[in-house]
Amino acid sequence: MSLSAAQPRDISFPQDGRQSPAAAAIMRGTQRLMRALGHASLTELPLVNGRRADIVSVSPDGAIHIVEVKSCLADFRADHKWQEYLEYCDRFYFAVDANMPEGVIPAEVGLIVADQYEASVLRDAPLSKAHASRRRATLLAFARCAADRLHNLADPDAAMLLRIR
Repeated sequence: MSLSAAQPRDISFPQDGRQSPAAAAIMRGTQRLMRALGHASLTELPLVNGRRADIVSVSPDGAIHIVEVKSCLADFRADHKWQEYLEYCDRFYFAVDANMPEGVIPAEVGLIVADQYEASVLRDAPLSKAHASRRRATLLAFARCAADRLHNLADPDAAMLLRIR
């Protein structure tokens, strides 16, 4: 049986439980923005340095954007790792909700304000081209992660078999 265009599939992705409801809302709105800009994005992407980026997007021209989601001022102040993402992207942003004071976000990075429905870029991130080897590693991680997630949706038992081995 094939699906026609008139019968869209309802595919929902389970939340991984790492995010608070506020962070999940910011993440959703930010991914909607990225998609509207023509980017493909993934959440919770492991990088080769051992860090896990909240959102990584690839623009139509191949630029890699990393977005760190901060749900509140305390969350932002507790983060001492965000600079470790800079060498793996061409542009770096913080995504926050409308209650976050803009002045606390460093001026040298981009700023996105989001809710669960939409987001806006308040300050564009400066372009800082990632080194070719890091770009390659990030794009490979992105592609493999996206393919694995799609495969796990199509064949959930396959993911379980990998965990058994």
